[in-house]
This record gives sequence, C-alpha cells and structure tokens, in this order.
Amino acid sequence: MFELFEHKADVGVRGSGKTLNEAFAECAKAMFSVMVELKGVEPREKIQVKIKARNLEELLLEWLNELLYQSSSKEMVFSKFEPLIEKGKNGFELNGFVFGELANQEKHEFRTEVKGATFSGLKVKEEKGLFVVQCIVDV
Repeated sequence: MFELFEHKADVGVRGSGKTLNEAFAECAKAMFSVMVELKGVEPREKIQVKIKARNLEELLLEWLNELLYQSSSKEMVFSKFEPLIEKGKNGFELNGFVFGELANQEKHEFRTEVKGATFSGLKVKEEKGLFVVQCIVDV
C-alpha cells in the first residue's frame, strides 16, 4: 500500500508492506503517482537498477533518486517496481527491476514533476508487522 501525505511546500511519499522490498516498491509507486496517473502506464520495458548505501534510510533515497534519474534520462514513466534488498559487507545493496514505458503526452496523464527525494521526513521502520518507509520529495 502507498500513500501521499501533506508537507508545507513539497509532498510526502510513504510505502508499506509485509517485507522491506514491498515497502520500497510501494514508496516508488507513491512517488510516481505524484508525477503521472499510474493506471495509464503499462509495464512494457524492464530496466535493471543497482545501488548501494550505508544504511536503509540512505538506500531508500538512492532508490527513489535513481528511479527519477532513469525516468528522466530514458524519457520513461514507471508503474511496476521489484527491488531486492540485501545486507552487504559495508551496508545494503539493492538489485532490482523497474517496468514502464516511454513517456507520451497524448497517452499519459501527467501531474507534478518530482525533482528529488530528500532527507526530510526520512524513515524506515517496522511497526505492527509491517515495514513502513517514507520521505519528502521535492516538487
């Protein structure tokens, strides 16, 4: 499950799931839902994403910012996310896939541009059997 939450000038994105991978995927969905109507985005193309970070909070930021980079550089929008998080020697590694298609002004309902994920409101926690991850994105 993903949701957006209010912030003074920007937007909060939150993802939750039974696993950390599911929570990261849902947070990515939340971020892309700020940018585009997800129902109109078909998972036609697959892109591999590999990132590393010292801790889970930084990994979440790296994940979201890498997705924004991939979206911008490949002129794509994404609707399906499959992160795989593993503990590494010096922190955490995420090796996953994102699925989407070329951005199309006629097909997709675009909303607000997201410039980046920030440290503001950043949380990765487990509560009541669910993993919850969140941050504020700069719009």
